[in-house]
Amino acid sequence: MKKLLILICLSVCFYNCKSSKNTKAPTNVNTRPNKTTLPEDNSVKLNTTDFPDVSNTNSNKTETVLAFNIIDYAKQFSGVRYKYGGTTKSGMDCSGLVFESFKAYDILLPRSSRDMATKGVKIKIEDVKEGDLLFFHTNPKKRNTISHVGLVVTSRTGLVEFIHSTTQAGVIVSSLAERYWFTSFVEARRIL
Repeated sequence: MKKLLILICLSVCFYNCKSSKNTKAPTNVNTRPNKTTLPEDNSVKLNTTDFPDVSNTNSNKTETVLAFNIIDYAKQFSGVRYKYGGTTKSGMDCSGLVFESFKAYDILLPRSSRDMATKGVKIKIEDVKEGDLLFFHTNPKKRNTISHVGLVVTSRTGLVEFIHSTTQAGVIVSSLAERYWFTSFVEARRIL
């Protein structure tokens, strides 16, 4: 299994830009994590929990690694306070977090959660994987309008966790199993 993971990592390093989507890696690696970049001394140190099992197509491998890079980028904002319209470490809202995380890898999404919900492909909650987006109704006055978005960071049978920015706690990771998020959930969409 370790050999397979090393092989996958190396092949992703060499085929990273082979996807038909505009997913080139960022040029500033100091502020944007990139698991596909080898250390300068050419040593390869893999933590096998960082890479999921993926199919044999290069496109799927690239998209999976890209999803984990986007997740890692989003996680650097953990604990940042909520600020309506914010997109920086001084404060950000839910769609600002998702917008900036995808933008870091040259994937441009609309700025609002409502508009983000029109992009990508709608998927069943059972098919959700890391890097997918979850959309919610959180405004009781506008119950039919999507008003919140989160980025899936963990997806296993019975466990879907997502990173998002809340008005009360700022940027945190929550579980879809929490009653509030479960009852507010509207749909999931795949961008990658």
